[in-house]
Amino acid sequence: MKIYTKTGDAGETGLWGGQRVSKDTLRVHAYGTADECNAAVGVARASGLDAGLDATLGYVQAQLFVVGADLATPSAGGPHVPRVSAAEIAFLEAQIDALESELDPLNQFILPGGTAAAAHLHLARTICRRAERWAVSLAHEEDLSADVLMYLNRLSDFLFVAARVANARAATPDVPWVSPRMS
Repeated sequence: MKIYTKTGDAGETGLWGGQRVSKDTLRVHAYGTADECNAAVGVARASGLDAGLDATLGYVQAQLFVVGADLATPSAGGPHVPRVSAAEIAFLEAQIDALESELDPLNQFILPGGTAAAAHLHLARTICRRAERWAVSLAHEEDLSADVLMYLNRLSDFLFVAARVANARAATPDVPWVSPRMS
């Protein structure tokens, strides 16, 4: 099978179910940005995380494929399309709670940084937030599962906490933000 099909050469792509749309539609922006988030998580995983956090992020990457499929498929896409459910949201919430128990309370803003892995997780978080914004825009125009929106919201929270844990487990402090007005 060839990697190139030439079917997108005129600026269109196919959704699950066969519908052809322009590559600049809200739906394509949403699932494309979720894919970008997945790639950023992959970079974070390649940046040296402990085995436990790496395994959790591997599971998150698999779930991001489900998010992408859900976003890439109009609601009439059929029963065989993977969809995000409350179970995936509950998984993220449980992970956030477990990871936060390892951390000191946050009492100031922090800058993305510390270890390379933590910085990459912060980048993935910002990409996730952009995917969420695209999904919200899409939801204004078309039917979209509320679970997708909740998942993306929780995922960005999870990635923030995971970045802090990556720093903590590497004995590297978070980078505090110091207001220019305070210095």
